[in-house]
Amino acid sequence: MNLLNIKYEKYKLPNGLEVILHQNKNLPLVAVNIWYKVGSAYEKRGKTGIAHLFEHMMFQGSENAAKEMHFRFIQEAGGTLNGSTTFDRTNYYEKLPANFLELALWLESDRMGFLLPALTLEKLDNQKGVVANERLERYENQPYGLAWEKLLGCLFPENHPYSWPTIGYLDDIKSYTLEDVTGFFKNYYSPSNACLVVAGDFESVQCKDLIEKYFGGIPSNGYSSKNSFEIPSLDKTIQVKYEDNVQLERIYIAWHSDKAYTNDDAGLDIISDILCGSKNSRLYKKLVYEKEIAQDVSAMQISGELSGIFMIIATAKPGKDIDELKKEIFYELQNLQENGVTARELVRCKNGIKSSFIYSLQQIDNLADHLNAYNFYFSEPNSFIKDLERYEGVNNDSVKSISKRYFTKPNVQLTVVPQGKGSL
Repeated sequence: MNLLNIKYEKYKLPNGLEVILHQNKNLPLVAVNIWYKVGSAYEKRGKTGIAHLFEHMMFQGSENAAKEMHFRFIQEAGGTLNGSTTFDRTNYYEKLPANFLELALWLESDRMGFLLPALTLEKLDNQKGVVANERLERYENQPYGLAWEKLLGCLFPENHPYSWPTIGYLDDIKSYTLEDVTGFFKNYYSPSNACLVVAGDFESVQCKDLIEKYFGGIPSNGYSSKNSFEIPSLDKTIQVKYEDNVQLERIYIAWHSDKAYTNDDAGLDIISDILCGSKNSRLYKKLVYEKEIAQDVSAMQISGELSGIFMIIATAKPGKDIDELKKEIFYELQNLQENGVTARELVRCKNGIKSSFIYSLQQIDNLADHLNAYNFYFSEPNSFIKDLERYEGVNNDSVKSISKRYFTKPNVQLTVVPQGKGSL
């Protein structure tokens, strides 16, 4: 486990910006990774999608780096870059040759401190169009594309910020004004609401000097996001059927589950792998190969800061009854509750999780993102061993108890059927 005992230095600038430094001189590369504590869970109904829209706006140029130049500078230096938005946070990241560290720090600081002077209605309208088209492509015009949105709306009460998709609703996206996005930036894109990770081949003193040079003078509003909601529960099982432009019926079964990195999160990850993680997994082998009633089947534990979702998705083969799939899925869940898993299944699953985890950390940008994630959830960047130990602690008894705790509760069953088959 010494491989996962990651050395780092953590400190805070006077303006509140958290900084985490990790030196790794194996390759002449450096990763710059910044998390802002804001995602779609900080929005309100009627004002959804602004966190994701603003991720787009952050690539539209700042006072000293014109539109398109952020991408151009990094890519011409031989680097890669991107950003992403979830329920709970928005992040931006670059990986590039180590001698271009100053370039990445300058670009990130310029859009943190000097985005508003370059913000125009033309840029906003352009990106509202881009995001609206992204939503149309990924949701409205994608087979089964609205299932996730409908599932969230059934699982969570209307006032819960996980009840809408991160991309937001189309009418909300189209409605945003310059005043809206300016206010969003001023509220959430403060140094006090962000954490900067630099990982890779750099000299500590020089790196600190550069961070002070580019970030130290950015004013802070003193704000640090904190969201708090109870994990909701369902009073009864909800069954929904809707028509879509699809060829095959598909069922989504979802339960409320545990939050990220909390008590049952790792056990639910293991259960999802045992059920559907490979072609030899229980549900995949049974439904796809043995009974030949499913085209595909998958399971996943999706966990966030406020709640989690455990979900099983199965697509019926042509002419096969979706109720038969559902019956077999619940039979296997009952089997887990009563009999648990075999020692061989647990060993295979844990070894797969461990090897995938360690392999992913060979990429310096993945390692930097983990440091930021652990700092976000634990306030301790070096939580790699703690993370893996969560899985080591899962045994047959805990699999049975976790299965009883969640899979006996009310759930959402969403069935997507070809057009013309009617709805409930």
